[in-house]
Amino acid sequence: MARGKIQIKKIENSTNRQVTYSKRRNGLFKKAHELTVLCDAEVSLVMVSCTDKVHDYTSPSTTTKRIFDQYQQTKGIDLWSSHYEIMKENLEKLKEVNMKIRREMRQRMGQCLNDLSFQDLQSLESDMESAWRVIHDRADRVLTNQIETSKKKEAMDQDPYGLGDNGGDYNSVMGF
Repeated sequence: MARGKIQIKKIENSTNRQVTYSKRRNGLFKKAHELTVLCDAEVSLVMVSCTDKVHDYTSPSTTTKRIFDQYQQTKGIDLWSSHYEIMKENLEKLKEVNMKIRREMRQRMGQCLNDLSFQDLQSLESDMESAWRVIHDRADRVLTNQIETSKKKEAMDQDPYGLGDNGGDYNSVMGF
């Protein structure tokens, strides 16, 4: 029985699409393996599904990096130079930010203050006062919460059922 031709278009049913992807992916990997064995070809195949799962096949005699390097050499292009330059720029920016943060930390600990101008010292003092206020307010809240918790616990220890004397008439019984 011959297979029928299918129209090549996106499969709308997600379950059918996933099944088809899985079967065809396995078929491609099988063909890649056959090329490797039959023709002594170096094959690297990378696939990313619509669910962002990465599947790959690489001939046992090579690596994906080696194939990319050979591709670059053959085509005379550098796939990584633009990415490298961007990463290098980002690294320099991060180093500057890191140095600035480290300098600020040392200054807040009272070190490296000789290089600061009067305005910078005033700004640092203002920042320190703001930080002190935040810490002080937080400590007050924690202490207040601990006192309230302690009072509640003490009240529960004295009357664990919350049945304190409320001045009521206990001589009459109603509701029987």
